[in-house]
Amino acid sequence: MLNKKIALVVLTGLFAGAASAAPAKPSLEETIKKRIEPRLGKGVKIESIKKTQYSGLYEVRANGDVIYTDEAGEYLFLGHVIDVKSQRNLTKERVDEINMINFADLPFQHALKLVKGDGKRTIAIFEDPNCGYCKRFRQTTLKEIDNVTVYTFMYNILSEDSSAKSKNIWCAPDRNKAWDDWMIDNKAAPAAAANCANPNEKVFELGRKLRIEGTPAIFFTDGSRIPGAIDTKGLEAKFASLNKAVKPAAAAPAGAGQAKSKP
Repeated sequence: MLNKKIALVVLTGLFAGAASAAPAKPSLEETIKKRIEPRLGKGVKIESIKKTQYSGLYEVRANGDVIYTDEAGEYLFLGHVIDVKSQRNLTKERVDEINMINFADLPFQHALKLVKGDGKRTIAIFEDPNCGYCKRFRQTTLKEIDNVTVYTFMYNILSEDSSAKSKNIWCAPDRNKAWDDWMIDNKAAPAAAANCANPNEKVFELGRKLRIEGTPAIFFTDGSRIPGAIDTKGLEAKFASLNKAVKPAAAAPAGAGQAKSKP
């Protein structure tokens, strides 16, 4: 009987202790998120919060962008942090790091493939058929540069008829020729059959996943990207920097696409 009474007292004490325990105090990051996220706009979600080395600021990642706040989450700082001594744009470097991809994981079977010269240098480009900057990039930089393999993902985000144009090009007998005919010479491809399978939806989903907001968007084998067109000199400089990189370039899979052009 005594043992039962002791057990009852012990159990009663445990339940009382559990009931009176104070709720766990939210972490600093949780407090910042609770205060800031509702003020970032509808549908914007904070992905991470971390303390930086910049005078106690906290980095807030949201939708692929970086903003800063204080530890109380009372102020937002929009803009770039520049290291005055080295003149490095630390915010840009951080955003570039966040947006890095694994180049070899791209679904190259959904892209056009063009090989110029020995094709030893590789890029992937997301382009909309109605993108004027994309057309200019093809008419200048890609026409001038050599020894490159180009994977083109037709990413339809600019106009209602972009998807139809991309489908017509994908379903053409020679996709690369049809693409160049349109992008360089403004010659539209014949209408595709209604049942012609195409990767439009998959490429669109991929572009959204990679947070591509505009075209062209150029990806390199080290996983870095350039949002927007680039001239020949700039592209050659980028390739040169890749050659100096410590990490070996990721190899793109063979066998995707159709055409190989002569130098």
